[in-house]
Amino acid sequence: MPISFSKLTAMENLEFFQRLYKNTVDVEPLLKRVGLWDDRHKKAGEYSKGMKIRLNFVRALLNNPKMLFLDEPTNGIDPVNGKIMKDMIREFQDQGGTVFLTSHIMSDVDELCDRVAFIVNGKLQEENSPRNLKLKYGKRLVKVEYRENGDVITQEFTMDEIKTPKFFELLKTKDIETLHSGETTLEDIFIKVTGVALHG
Repeated sequence: MPISFSKLTAMENLEFFQRLYKNTVDVEPLLKRVGLWDDRHKKAGEYSKGMKIRLNFVRALLNNPKMLFLDEPTNGIDPVNGKIMKDMIREFQDQGGTVFLTSHIMSDVDELCDRVAFIVNGKLQEENSPRNLKLKYGKRLVKVEYRENGDVITQEFTMDEIKTPKFFELLKTKDIETLHSGETTLEDIFIKVTGVALHG
């Protein structure tokens, strides 16, 4: 659960932490960006969990840091505010900042991380880029779904088979509905590597 002084307003919380640093940033644009500006004079104890998480995120950016340590930054956040926070994290990275992120939300990891490490029972089990992990654990297949006589038919081709006339003939002559590569997700890889199922 995010930590804040519950009897202080959001603004008072931020002002308190600003006093701990020599150099600080203007909080107004940050609060506006995460949707808390209108509630800045509300006591932090009256904030929802998602609002507290956003307040903590602003607090982490107070001293214009070079490095951020974020634990489940979008857990408990609605999709709109989650996207805003992820955009802010990406901007921080683009400006040369380093982010250490711990999360069980694999879509966040996939979107935000250059390197991924899976730790099982305190040991580093696997570490690589999201792309390399997907190549290592994914199937090198293309799955085609097409409609024939009212039925949906599914056919799989290896990466070598997609260079053959048979594959091109299928694309030319059938009513294709979907075309997917056999790329796996980081969630599937997490389960394979750790043997632990994720719970939302």
